[in-house]
Amino acid sequence: MPSLGVCVVWRFEGGVTEAPYDQAREDASARPPYALGHSQRELERLSVQARLIGPITRRFFTEAGIGEGMRVLDVGSGAGDVAFLAAELIGATGEVVGTDRSGAALAVARERAAALSYDMITFLEGDPTEMQFERPFDAVVGRYVLMYQPDPAATLTELASRVRPGGIVAFHEPYRDNVRSYPPVVEYDHGWELVDETFRRTGADPLMGIKLHAAFVAAGLPAPTMRMESVIAGGATSSDQVHFEMDVLATLVTEFERLGIAPGDDFDAATLPARAFAAASATDSVIVGRSEVGAWARKPG
Repeated sequence: MPSLGVCVVWRFEGGVTEAPYDQAREDASARPPYALGHSQRELERLSVQARLIGPITRRFFTEAGIGEGMRVLDVGSGAGDVAFLAAELIGATGEVVGTDRSGAALAVARERAAALSYDMITFLEGDPTEMQFERPFDAVVGRYVLMYQPDPAATLTELASRVRPGGIVAFHEPYRDNVRSYPPVVEYDHGWELVDETFRRTGADPLMGIKLHAAFVAAGLPAPTMRMESVIAGGATSSDQVHFEMDVLATLVTEFERLGIAPGDDFDAATLPARAFAAASATDSVIVGRSEVGAWARKPG
């Protein structure tokens, strides 16, 4: 869902949007391009990712209070996974407005919504911090959005202004400092280290999850309720968990040369996930994915 930060590009789950701030526009020539792009392969990878972390996001949103009949703004809808999850929670009497700057991603989202008969969802192309809506929302939600913003607190301030007093602000962000394997799997550890290095060099914050408290408070919101979960498995049962972290390398590999990242002479993004899983199976290693952090609060008023 997109990159701001030093990079000043919003990556919303599957989409990219320019930052709405004047200085960001002035510095546009210095922006690195968004690393993950919007290829069909990347959209398919996001779908697999959604399958693994969708239940976690659902638990976060449910505890936050997203429920029947609400009007929800989904930031960075991409191919629609978070919007669909919100639709299931709010039901036929509610409404979800999904937003993204990627028209290609939203075309996929609209097709999927039609196939699922999610008539309560509308997808709009554009930047939600610049859009005008007919009335306030009961909640604003997003997954993997704030990690790409140059100023997450400023982004939260803008998005919270679209929510009615007493409404919910809920975000799900990663905290990648906990990614590891034990006993160590060299292939897996090398892979996730390359992912983190690429994110950092493109301005994304791989530790955003643990910074949500500070961002909410700086945005003038109450200290949020927070939860953390992780995708984890061991040995021969860890295939999904390995692919969860490793498959993104096939998308990022074209960025390595541009960013000056040397992945190593024996690096092969196409075979690395299978090799990492084989090594984990052989050593019965535990594969730990990034931590998934949820934070939510009600807007004062």
